[in-house]
Amino acid sequence: MTDTPSPEKLVADLVDLLNVQPDAGSETHFTGKAQKNGFGRMFGGQVIAQALQAAQVTVTDGKQAHSMHAYFLRGGKEGPTTQYRVETDFEGRSFANRRVVASQLGDDGEDKPILNLTASFQRPEDGMSHDDAVMPEVPGPEGLRPDMEQRREFADKAGIEGPVRDLMLRPRPIEMRTSDKLHWMNNAPRPPHAHSWFRAAATLPSIDDEPGLHRAVIAYASDYTLLGTSALPHGLSWMRDELVGASLDHAIWFHRPARADEWLLYATDAPWSGNGRGFNRGRIFNQSGELIASVAQEGMMRRRKGK
Repeated sequence: MTDTPSPEKLVADLVDLLNVQPDAGSETHFTGKAQKNGFGRMFGGQVIAQALQAAQVTVTDGKQAHSMHAYFLRGGKEGPTTQYRVETDFEGRSFANRRVVASQLGDDGEDKPILNLTASFQRPEDGMSHDDAVMPEVPGPEGLRPDMEQRREFADKAGIEGPVRDLMLRPRPIEMRTSDKLHWMNNAPRPPHAHSWFRAAATLPSIDDEPGLHRAVIAYASDYTLLGTSALPHGLSWMRDELVGASLDHAIWFHRPARADEWLLYATDAPWSGNGRGFNRGRIFNQSGELIASVAQEGMMRRRKGK
């Protein structure tokens, strides 16, 4: 049995994973590293965050990402590296736009697009301001048990083994604490609302030095728990092998800067599911109750045959 990496090691590996490298002689082509000891399908948050980082690297005049919209085209693999090609579609005084295509080599040796992402950037400015979002009244993170403890108990009790157990219990660089029962915790149908606190498991570089990294880590973490919200009314779970699913698209609006290594509340809801899809929304708050980002995602969601 291998030793569990320290939180500092997990977060250092995450930072290394998200920092895409420019290809030789190019300012618009980048390579994203593969997940260490990865297996199976690439985590959607990884390819979103790497694509956002690739776009951010090409913006050098102080503009900051305020929104991104991504479509998942094919399931990526954790084993190989990922290529990111960035196009500049607009460069203005206040706003800029970048378009990114992520691709991997397919089994036939051909480059296959797995995601496309469009990100918009704005030069910081003062302006009219209001905030009508009310932070949900939920227990704070300090009094909640880490999700990983609950996952281990659930896997032991349910007798989950093999690759599903490995994936469920793989050490994460994002610490999460949940105040609700998520889709994998029981099979009782419940309203499609969930609340989870998250943060990087160890300290990140200063947000003043690397603001883009904190946005990328928030983007990475935003893919956790979101799709599962639309499964709650049906009492079904991917972890119990009752569902087949995949993210179809993912959008984030960054409203204000926030440290990704401080506790953030992820409040998710799913107002609709049908036609083999589930639609999910998320609001991310800091501990002061300020809305720092909004998220939306639609995913494929089908009952597994024979279940």
